[in-house]
Formats: sequence, C-alpha cells, structure tokens
Amino acid sequence: MNNKLKKMLGLVLVSTMVVGLVTACGNKTEDTNSAAGKGGEIYFLNFKPEIAETYEKIAKDYEAETGVKVKVVTAAAGTYETKLKAEIAKSDAPTIFQMNGPVGYESWKNYTADLKDTKLYSYLSDKSLAVTSGEGVYGIPYVVEGYGIIYNEAIMKKYFALADKAVTISSTSEINNYATLKSVVEDMTAKKDQLGIKGVFSSTSLAAGEQWRWQTHLANIPLFYEFKDNTKFDNTVMAGLDTQEISFKYGDNFKNIFDLYINNSVSKGALLGSKTVTDSMAEFALGQTAMVQNGNWAWSQISGVDGNVVKAEDIKFMPIYTGVAGEEKQGLAIGTENYFAINSKVSAEKQQASIAFLEWLFSSEKGKSYVTNDLGFISPFNTFKDNEKPADPLAKEVLAWMEKDGVSSLAWTFAAFPSEEFKNYFGDALLEYAQGKKTWDEVATIVKDSWKAEKTK
Repeated sequence: MNNKLKKMLGLVLVSTMVVGLVTACGNKTEDTNSAAGKGGEIYFLNFKPEIAETYEKIAKDYEAETGVKVKVVTAAAGTYETKLKAEIAKSDAPTIFQMNGPVGYESWKNYTADLKDTKLYSYLSDKSLAVTSGEGVYGIPYVVEGYGIIYNEAIMKKYFALADKAVTISSTSEINNYATLKSVVEDMTAKKDQLGIKGVFSSTSLAAGEQWRWQTHLANIPLFYEFKDNTKFDNTVMAGLDTQEISFKYGDNFKNIFDLYINNSVSKGALLGSKTVTDSMAEFALGQTAMVQNGNWAWSQISGVDGNVVKAEDIKFMPIYTGVAGEEKQGLAIGTENYFAINSKVSAEKQQASIAFLEWLFSSEKGKSYVTNDLGFISPFNTFKDNEKPADPLAKEVLAWMEKDGVSSLAWTFAAFPSEEFKNYFGDALLEYAQGKKTWDEVATIVKDSWKAEKTK
C-alpha cells in the first residue's frame, strides 16, 4: 500500500470516528431523558385482564412519542401472584409490577425500589395512601375507591329549611361528628312525614351474602382506630396483620352508628335478614330515604334504578362518624388494592425509564385522557384538572374529600381481617343483634373470639 493511499484511509478513519463521537454526543440527552435510550424497553406486568387492550394502546402511543418500548404482559384472572413469581426470576423481569398494598409489600419488599424522591409520589393528593416502610415509599396507588354515608342533599336542604327543626346547625356541611349526626338523624325521623321519606337510612341489608357493608366496611372503622393505637408508624394494615387478638376497643363506637342505622331506617330490625344491598340502594334512588352507607361504585346502582328521582348534583358523601375522639378531622374510608412498584433488581436506567412512563401516564394530556376515559380510574394524583376527572358524582366526592385540608382518609384495614369466616361470624351476630336475639356484649365476644380462633388456625 503506497503512502498516498495510507493517508487517504487515515483521513477516512478519523472522519468516521469524529462522526461517531458527534452522533453519540447528540444522542446523550435523548438517552438520559428516556433512561432506557431510544429503542430501549421496559416491561409492565398488568394485573387486570379487562384493561389489557387499553394498556397495549398506551404502550404504542408512548413508544411513538418517546422511542421507549413498553412490553405489556397481562396475567390471567386470579393468577397474578403466580405469574409474577415466575416472571420476576427471569433475566428479562418485569420492571413495573403491581402489589396488594402493605400485605403485598411484605411478599415483595426485596424487589421494590424507593420512590420517595419521584415526581410520581409528589403527584399524590393524599400521600398517606402510599405503601411506606421507615422513610421509604415502595408502592404508589394508581386508582382509589372510597366509601362513607351517601346522602341526598335535596332532602337535607328541605330538612334544614324547616322552621321547627331541633338542631342549631343550618347545613349538612356542619355535621362533622357522631353527636351532631345523631341529633340531625333523630330529628329527621321525627319529621319524616314532613320530609316525604319513609326513613332517614335505607335498609341495613343483613341477608346471607349481603352483609359486607357492615362486617367488612363498617367494621373497618373501629378496627382502624384500634390498629392505629397499636403502631407508632400509623401503618394500620400491617398492625392488623400482626394482631393475634383484638380487644374490640372501639366496639361501642360501631354500636353507635349501627344502632343509628337500624333505629332510623325504612325497615324494622326484625326484617333485616331478608334485605339486600339492591333493596337498600333502590330505596335511596327512589327518594324514600335521605342516607345510605356505600361506596362510589354505588352510582351505577342508583342511576340504574327505574324511576330514580335523585339528581346527580344532589348526591354527596360524608364520613362515617362513630363518636371517636378527634373524628372531626376524619375523612372517608379511602383505599385500593392496586399499587405500582418498580423492580429494584433491574438496572438503574430501566428503573428510571419505568418511573418516567408512569409519570407520563398520569401527567401528560394524552396519558391522563387514557386514565379517565379508557381505564376509567379515579386517580389519586393532583395532576388532573377538573375537566380531566371522572364525571360521576360519587367519584367527584371521593376526590374532593381526598383534597380537603386538615382531613385524613381512613385506610382500608379489612385486608388484615383473618378470614372470610371471621367476617361471616361477625355478620351473623349482627343480624341476631338487630333481631333482638343477642345482646351487644354477646356480639362483641363473638367478634373477639372468632378473630383469635381464625388467626391461630
């Protein structure tokens, strides 16, 4: 090879190296922003088969916009834990997975990255909903539900307009404790003919299989406070899981509201063994009652009743007040069984890329549109404007309560209940109490004994 040719090849090689360096520098920002780089890939293991198709669309849009591929795998119904155990051990493991709150965290804590410094965590309207341990944040809820006492504001306004009402307050918004609620409810019962209702509360459904509003949802209130007393970290679910025996310390508070429901209802206690949730919601929808305990999912039950007379703008929520000290600052019982976690075992780049995807989903215009209109979530994030939130009235109420200053939501502690059998024993005892066949002391003994028996099986 002559010297002239050698010089020419040298120039070509140098030019190629310079171009390569320039190209690499030019791509550096893109790689940093996407964390996985252009054409990188993250892996989301989805829990819900019914929304798998939507997530596939989301993944395609995200890849088109950022160049980051989102691999979506959906577990068959009822197989998520099994699927996750199989996938997490692979070299190409999920970078985003889902867990069942603090209970799930106990199983997966060795695979969860700390998210406390992420924008995703900062977006949470109510940070008490996150799964935490010590100073770390390891699970972010992405959809929430809430329950409390649903009321018809039109009937309440009619009551407060009465010249002979026995209370000094002038609006439902002033009810913030059990004593005030009791005074209002009992006076409304005395004036039910004037109000055009059959009872203040809808029937307390205690038919077999219809007791969950009481032995699970209402039972959550006293046990939340008992578990809260037992833990300095305020992680009430984990406190419940560790509790082998309960004192039912706040059992009389449960009795307070349960008695109020029964004694100011459409149906007498002796008839409650035949009443269903459908009966209860129909009574409310038809304007026969002013209040009913249920969750935001009840909107479809209310709006779907033939002859429904309740206007959407009149449907509101208040917390379930039972007479616990400081309950003026108590919000709705809000929770979820759906939390995102980031796999701490994958590379830092893939962890960041996974976080970036979730932040895009819950903060970008396109992502938020998917969340509200296609996934149908009540999102717990403050990135959603009013016109980007669910339209149904009870979903709006849940969001409004989450964002109230000075109010704390009650965690769903029923995930810590020992078994379905415990709840069934509780529910059956409540029916016998409502029918006058058991004393409250006997009910309390059954609750404590069945908890211990189920926990120690």
